Amino acid sequence: MAELRSRKPEALEGEAEAESRCVAPEEAEEERRGSRGDEDAQEETHRVQPSKQNSAAAGFLQTLLRMFFGFLAAVACGMLYAGYLSGYHDRKFWFSTRQELEREISFPGGSGLYYHYYKRMLAAPSFVRGFYELTVDNRTVSGQTFNAVERLFLYPELITSFIYRITDSQDYVEPVYFYLGTVFGLQAVCVTALFVCSWLLSGTCVAGMLAVSWFVLNRPDTTRVDQGVPLRENWALPYFSCQVAALTGFLSNNISSASEMFCYLTLSATTFTFLLLWEHGHYVLFVQGLCLFLLDSLDLVPHRKTADISKVYLSSLFLAYLFQFQNAALLSSPLLSLLIGSVLARYFQRRMKMGPLVARVMKLLLHFHLVFTSGFTFSYLIKKLSPVSHGDFTLKLLEAKFGLNTTTDFVTNFLLCQDGLRASGQDLFLRLTQTSVLPFYILVLAVCLLSTLQTVARRLSGQPISSSLRLQDGRIGEQPAVIYHVFHSVFFGLLTLLFDGVKYLWTPYVCMFTAFGVCSPDLWMTVFKWLRLKSVHPIVLSLILSTAVPTIIGFTLWREYYPRVLAELADLQEFHDPDLVELIGWIRSQAPAAAVFAGSPLLLGTVKLCSGSVVTSLPIYSDVSLLRRTEDTYQVYALRSAEDVYKRLAAHKTTYVIVEESICNDIHRRKGCRVKDLLDVANRHIVHDRAQVFSSSKHGRFCQEIKMNYSPYTNYFTRVFWNRSFHVYRVNAVISFQY
Repeated sequence: MAELRSRKPEALEGEAEAESRCVAPEEAEEERRGSRGDEDAQEETHRVQPSKQNSAAAGFLQTLLRMFFGFLAAVACGMLYAGYLSGYHDRKFWFSTRQELEREISFPGGSGLYYHYYKRMLAAPSFVRGFYELTVDNRTVSGQTFNAVERLFLYPELITSFIYRITDSQDYVEPVYFYLGTVFGLQAVCVTALFVCSWLLSGTCVAGMLAVSWFVLNRPDTTRVDQGVPLRENWALPYFSCQVAALTGFLSNNISSASEMFCYLTLSATTFTFLLLWEHGHYVLFVQGLCLFLLDSLDLVPHRKTADISKVYLSSLFLAYLFQFQNAALLSSPLLSLLIGSVLARYFQRRMKMGPLVARVMKLLLHFHLVFTSGFTFSYLIKKLSPVSHGDFTLKLLEAKFGLNTTTDFVTNFLLCQDGLRASGQDLFLRLTQTSVLPFYILVLAVCLLSTLQTVARRLSGQPISSSLRLQDGRIGEQPAVIYHVFHSVFFGLLTLLFDGVKYLWTPYVCMFTAFGVCSPDLWMTVFKWLRLKSVHPIVLSLILSTAVPTIIGFTLWREYYPRVLAELADLQEFHDPDLVELIGWIRSQAPAAAVFAGSPLLLGTVKLCSGSVVTSLPIYSDVSLLRRTEDTYQVYALRSAEDVYKRLAAHKTTYVIVEESICNDIHRRKGCRVKDLLDVANRHIVHDRAQVFSSSKHGRFCQEIKMNYSPYTNYFTRVFWNRSFHVYRVNAVISFQY
């Protein structure tokens, strides 16, 4: 038994050793297989890593090339447009073959006044001296010394003259060509910005080229260059286009931090510049601010971004306020009131975007009430405390515009008769339809607006918005940049229906937004999602349509309008006003240097530019005091006595008064908007009895009676020059009573 027990452990040990010997080769084999697997995995990893690196490098290179050629196309479009404007301007006015006087007369609509200050800056012994003379200008309006830089927004002329001086451009280019070239260059920047904006939204350069094509073909409704090169809009709106393009990039979801910072800096610089160059800039930014306010209130964009944009607005308003010599209009601007109201409402409503649907809607309505109530209160206090405020006049103008009140005031009715403040006519929409932009715009806007409303409904219900949308999702209304442009287009479109002048802010973005829509696969995919298309793969069909539709549109526009554009450049138009040239020649040669001229504002702008004489008023329709002086000057076309007109002109130290036949015998303008009709209503010289009109003045129309050359008109005035269009009378310093 003992032997058996001793053998059993020995046997067990032997079996264990045998098992260990059997297992050892198996484990070794497994280890060898594992090591080979690790080596194979490492080799496969080493093979995969270079392929990933190569694909990443190829993707980066492809993106870089796409951006390079895209920006190259954008810059090329801008340069071609600038060349087109330069050639068209030269052909229209025969500019290169004219003498200096005829070139200056070609600035239409009184816009030459701004070019006059550019000439003064270049004629000054130094830039500093010229700037000082403009800040204490007593050589423009009779009896007034004012800051022309602040009153007329002359920073474009200051900057252009400074660049012309420091670059020694006088050795290479004439001052007028440098001035025109600067404006045309800014128009190229405007076109380039529209190209980039449409490109950012759609992701394809085709949209940018289509937007530029529509912009050029609708030029009468997209830019005011043809109406006067030096106008403030032609300097400021290119910066607004850059600002909108930067804002589009800043609101985009798929943007890197570096690109976002670049867009933010561009947004800051262009916002400040836009406010600095145009007196109405803060009203435009107010409408833009309303769009962003809705985006933030409806929780369609991260609050961080709207807060950063609000900081841009506040800092730009502050800097513009300083650079514009403490302009009180900026303190009472609706943009600042909106920002103040938003900050206060945010402070009191910190959990506005929480809760069920009904609670969110109630909080949203309360938020709107708080914002606008605070904004109106702040604006009211500022206008009461501000030493110079035209808020009451603006309110009176709007009341008359919308039919809430009737007035006989000449200035109010005169402004309402200007083309910019009148409602847009059917001609605008017919022109947009002829170039095919309006039908496609309605389609694109309808799709984007409906998708945006769906997004708003989801957000109010508490559903989140995806930050990384795919093409197959078919939700174009969830992109913050697209939502902003929907609001932008709707707001400015409604204003265009009321004020025709707003079309220059609306029509360029109609071209851009429409081009983005027809070139965007997301828009077509959104439509196919709604239709639940299953017969054809919707992604493939949306990609096909986003390429085919703009191609067909582009080919149609090229075939129909390209010959017309070439014909415009080849057509030599005749622009000659011999009567005006004769008048300016007489003023230069016969009138004393200290003479003061009275006349219509548009004519006085040309007189000031070409002769440098002092005038009684200026073609600045945003200054109420100048408009009141214009009303006194226009009394030469009213039913007033010679003595009454003489007293009004003498009060402004007038030496010569210019009577225009086109105003005295005006039969072309709409009845009721002629100057003499407005004066008769304001002076209560006509009486309306049912369908008949009776005169209640015992005097004849001054501009017609004075031509008869009899007393008492000859006692107060002496005719010194006349031709078919103009009659110039000297205001007698000593009254001679002749009978």
